[in-house]
Amino acid sequence: MYSTTIMELQSLTAISPIDGRYRQQLQHLDDYFSEYALMKYRVIIEIEYFLFLADKQFFKLPAKARKYLKEVAENFSTADAQVIKDTEKITNHDVKAVEYFVKEKLSACGMDQLKEWVHFGLTSQDINNTSVPLSWKHAVEFEYLPSLLNLNNQFQLLAEEWRNIPLLARTHGQPASPTRLGKELMVFVERIGNQVELFIAVPFSAKFGGATGNFNAHHVAYSKKDWVTLGNAFVESIGLQRQQFTTQIEHYDNLAAHFDAMKRINNILIDFCRDIWTYISMDYFKQKTKKGEVGSSAMPHKVNPIDFENAEGNLGIANALLEHLAGKLPISRLQRDLTDSTVLRNIGVPFAHVILAIRSIEKGLSKLVLNEKKINEDLENNWAVVAEAIQTILRRENYPQPYEALKELTRGKSAIDKKAIHQFISSLKISAELKKELKLISPQNYTGVVPEY
Repeated sequence: MYSTTIMELQSLTAISPIDGRYRQQLQHLDDYFSEYALMKYRVIIEIEYFLFLADKQFFKLPAKARKYLKEVAENFSTADAQVIKDTEKITNHDVKAVEYFVKEKLSACGMDQLKEWVHFGLTSQDINNTSVPLSWKHAVEFEYLPSLLNLNNQFQLLAEEWRNIPLLARTHGQPASPTRLGKELMVFVERIGNQVELFIAVPFSAKFGGATGNFNAHHVAYSKKDWVTLGNAFVESIGLQRQQFTTQIEHYDNLAAHFDAMKRINNILIDFCRDIWTYISMDYFKQKTKKGEVGSSAMPHKVNPIDFENAEGNLGIANALLEHLAGKLPISRLQRDLTDSTVLRNIGVPFAHVILAIRSIEKGLSKLVLNEKKINEDLENNWAVVAEAIQTILRRENYPQPYEALKELTRGKSAIDKKAIHQFISSLKISAELKKELKLISPQNYTGVVPEY
């Protein structure tokens, strides 16, 4: 029996590949989704709320103390997070430990008399349901959208580079009316662009309203204050939108909408990866090799499309988690149960898998080498695809039963080449001018038109 040992956490001992195998590529996401990050954002919210109350004349705060607290939030460190973690071992409450941390900082700058204004009238979820949306907003704006838009820009650049490359289309896996490679990439450019617009239309919302969403404690302490307006103003001051009617927690419908939008975008990227994978298998693309790399442990000749496979796998994992998050978070018993808190701690996991997938696609794209020779060979071997063009022109000329004539010639036949098509055209009882027009059509130029891009 093998012995087991307890090992210190490092990339080689991490259970999740996010924190293990792929740590180097994803460690910057610690700033948004780690335990440290959650503490940091909680401290930011607690301090910003305290300063907001001072701005609204609930108490006087010297400029020196204000500057000091701002620096505490801006310079929050892992050492500070450890202090909070040590306090949590005593309080057995993570948000209360944050409150005590901020109060200690007030004592450190000589403001003991103001300590009870920290966390005034709030419940833990007022902090959590502003901290998490704010960290999510920053992650989306600084990491996700720039990465996705940069990838889509790469698609667009390749679409422009390959604008005039004719390509045999395949519907149901069978040769179909030719297209152009650039246009096929523009399909993904447009799809992603449309979904990004839907994504950014969803607001980043927060809950901020006391124990069960009614400002009970705030109102009983200062009944003449308009706490709804004040709550709205505070949440908007940190860049979020306050939900007006909530229970103890934010209802997460907008966050679920973000997850659903990400799932749709991920599906588009999976579709892209599978198309490129298929084109590579058809030899339409070669892949650049890197000295020292091995494609297969048994077959030395292989250059596998591993980057697109890696991306597809990571996008699939992300979608499975996003599906659960979007389905679970908007559901909570009565005024609140604790399941949302447990689940929210995992939103960085699918996010990380998406970022990893985008990096893999970018890496895969950088290896692609267009094989125009093979693409043209397939076009030449499939002259039957111009049958649609010929029968359509014959329809225009009111030629009797053109579809049936072309069907008889081409359907299921494997030896339809340029010669066979031209012989068929020559046999038609039409004018010489029309025969000339039909013979100008080829698989390479029968590619239609698309909008400018």
